Amino acid sequence: MGSINKQYSEEGDVVVLVVPFPLQGHLNQLLHLSRLISTRNVVVHFVGTTPHNHQARRRMINGCDDDPKSIANLIFHDFPSLDYQSPPPDPNSAIKFPSHLQPLIDATSLLRHPVGELIRRLSDKNRRVAIIYDSLMGSVVQDFVDFPNAEAYTFHSVSAFSIFFFLWENMGRPFEMDEEILKMVPSIQGCFTPEFVKFVQNQHGYMNSSSGRIYNTCRVIEKQSLDLLARTEISKKKKQWALGPFNPVNITTKSHECLNWLEKQSPNSVILVSFGTTTSLSDEQIKELAIGLEKSGVNFIWVLRDADKGDGDGEVLTKADQLLPDGYAERVKNRGIVLGDWAPQLEILGHFAIGGFLSHCGWNSCMESISMGVPIAAWPMHSDQPRNAVLVTKALKIGILVKEWDHRRDEIVKSSTVESALRRLMASEEGEEMRKRAAEMGADVRNAVAEGGVTHMELESFISHIIR
Repeated sequence: MGSINKQYSEEGDVVVLVVPFPLQGHLNQLLHLSRLISTRNVVVHFVGTTPHNHQARRRMINGCDDDPKSIANLIFHDFPSLDYQSPPPDPNSAIKFPSHLQPLIDATSLLRHPVGELIRRLSDKNRRVAIIYDSLMGSVVQDFVDFPNAEAYTFHSVSAFSIFFFLWENMGRPFEMDEEILKMVPSIQGCFTPEFVKFVQNQHGYMNSSSGRIYNTCRVIEKQSLDLLARTEISKKKKQWALGPFNPVNITTKSHECLNWLEKQSPNSVILVSFGTTTSLSDEQIKELAIGLEKSGVNFIWVLRDADKGDGDGEVLTKADQLLPDGYAERVKNRGIVLGDWAPQLEILGHFAIGGFLSHCGWNSCMESISMGVPIAAWPMHSDQPRNAVLVTKALKIGILVKEWDHRRDEIVKSSTVESALRRLMASEEGEEMRKRAAEMGADVRNAVAEGGVTHMELESFISHIIR
């Protein structure tokens, strides 16, 4: 992304201040949104600690164009690293939520003062400051209310489906819902730790001061859920915008070993296997997954890496080879690649050889997969993922569930289950129908973000609103 220009001008008419939550799935989405807004000739200030900003910029380069105009109006503010101690991830924890990140999550409160100072500085020199903040950073931006020319917009990093049911349940179910729909919605039991639930409830208390909500989703995907969120009981008559997908939909392919390998494969013949940046699999689960992949006969790219640590480092799984069955690499060398480090997921999903995605169903991964027209084998681990998985498989019908969330989720998923799911998605008529639906939905999403499309018009509406 280039070096940060320290001599930027803060003076102008309207500027946007983006305050992300410092985990990759959140950083990625808001950095992509910042890029989109900045191309509308609006200066965007993106804040974060030095290591997290560096991580976000480095990872976003994958799949993005190299046009300097796309980041010309994007200004990064690197704050000093936060003071906290983060333990290593625990792959054997009964609850897969990344509790090792809780010290970082709690430490985000330390950003209130520097962010408040930046809001003051920007408000002094601009007609209006529009603050887009992650819903988990409400306490950090709370001082914006002291400045009459500052206004805030809450960004939700999860699907409209997931956030609707979260809000609806927490508001005491303010209106009736169809019982058949409710039967589809899995329990949030085991999704979060008690400490994180308390943190979320505290942060959501600050939403009353915001002027509206922004979602990384698209009306062609989630119109029903967005309509429910717009009901007065939930929205309190505040505006909302569905501006997704934030990620590029026209991919600029760059060099990477796995992309070179994909060029030699047949269309729709390879499945991507990746569980995101906050999941650590146990040694036993890794071996079962490896055997399932091998027995399925499906070609694959497997991103086998550790969860990010609090500072964003430590994602390389240096012992990957030791965790695989004896002789594994040799047996699968002609049809599979195992990567122990970060991989360009968006570029991989956009490749013609990819026919499926075995995923944890983090919303970032779901939106990337949907926008690239790739069906999903859903294996949720924690947080909003179980409900995202239901949206993908039961509502949109562009994927299959590897395992039901409410059914013995703490047990190891056996190789036979993995094998069956992969064959079902990649080598059956049912899977082919899902691939067709996913391709059609991907085309609809790409049309939505193109000029004149529903998402494009909604982004223009948001820009017009903040520069009014």
